[in-house]
Amino acid sequence: MKRTIIFSLILISIIMSLYCGPKTIKVMIPPRIDLKEYEVIGIIAFDCTNKGKLGALTTERFMEAVREDQGMVRIIKLGSKKEVLKAIGSQKLDAAAFKAIGGKYEVSTVFTGKLVISDIRPDVTITYGLDMRVNADVDATLAVEMFETVMGASVWNRSASATENIGGVSIFGGRYFSFDADDPDKAYGELVNYLVVSTTGDYRVTWTRRRVE
Repeated sequence: MKRTIIFSLILISIIMSLYCGPKTIKVMIPPRIDLKEYEVIGIIAFDCTNKGKLGALTTERFMEAVREDQGMVRIIKLGSKKEVLKAIGSQKLDAAAFKAIGGKYEVSTVFTGKLVISDIRPDVTITYGLDMRVNADVDATLAVEMFETVMGASVWNRSASATENIGGVSIFGGRYFSFDADDPDKAYGELVNYLVVSTTGDYRVTWTRRRVE
């Protein structure tokens, strides 16, 4: 009987704390940077140290992420770094080049980026059934930057790094490893998503809980 009374008192105390204690509400925090203030925006296809279509995939994912909570934002795809430099007759992306890009493409700001992918580190496991399983880890770093085209100055930059286990690794000849980069989404999709989310927080909505008296 005594235990029952004690348990009942504890239960009543918990219920009262839930209903009578301080309450919190979920509050939306708008993006720190409003991209509409920087339109029209140009984006140069991100460089990538990995062969294949990974640079293009990262560029697309980045564009989607920065637009997600910004509404209608005007972005012009300018092409690869090589194509843009050739179009403006420049050898490198310096302040003068960004001024020239602004004049030629009529953009106010320009996004650039580079994705650095390490060599794969394969881990081969042979099961009891003599099946061979090949996994591989890679290190990746994404660095992005925004330049204004009036003076060619950098106005924002972020970078993020991660290590991920990837698919699409094959073994041949008993000792050589290869990676099929024709399907970058399948192999690197999760890694790219993580890096993009990590570098675009200033452009996206965040949520926090605040105490209500």
